[in-house]
Amino acid sequence: MNRPHPIRRKLLANTFQIGVLLLTPAWALAADTPEQAAIRKTMMITWDKPEARLEVGPIVIFEGRSIAGWTQGGRGGRALLVRNAQGQWQVTVCAGDGLKEASTLQTTGMSPAAARGLASSLAKAEASVPKARRALFSTFDGMVRMGGGAPHPGADPVHKPSHP
Repeated sequence: MNRPHPIRRKLLANTFQIGVLLLTPAWALAADTPEQAAIRKTMMITWDKPEARLEVGPIVIFEGRSIAGWTQGGRGGRALLVRNAQGQWQVTVCAGDGLKEASTLQTTGMSPAAARGLASSLAKAEASVPKARRALFSTFDGMVRMGGGAPHPGADPVHKPSHP
């Protein structure tokens, strides 16, 4: 088998890492915590495609729940995640602007204090996201409850907006 020399492998790996850094938006370069990395991985495994790259962030976590902004192509939204009994993050709701509101978050079963804390953390985190990308988070229409292991939003709507 024709394997690259160890130095060449290292050079190729470093070149790839530099390329990833150059393509990564500056706001996303802050190091993920292990929990944020796990959330990003969960979403990437589920929805990232070579022809439609998924960009995840910002990711905020408060009392075992998380909201992650995402964009893919010319669309975007927010995902509410909960840590399950096995300690893994699971997407429970996909929505747009509704997940910015504490009152909406309470309808998912969290306490008023947790909902306010998560909404406040999200507002602070999204303030550093470029305006054009932040606007894409609003393009998700309605709110969709995700079942355990559901492949993509589309069934079991929680809330349909009253406007078309």
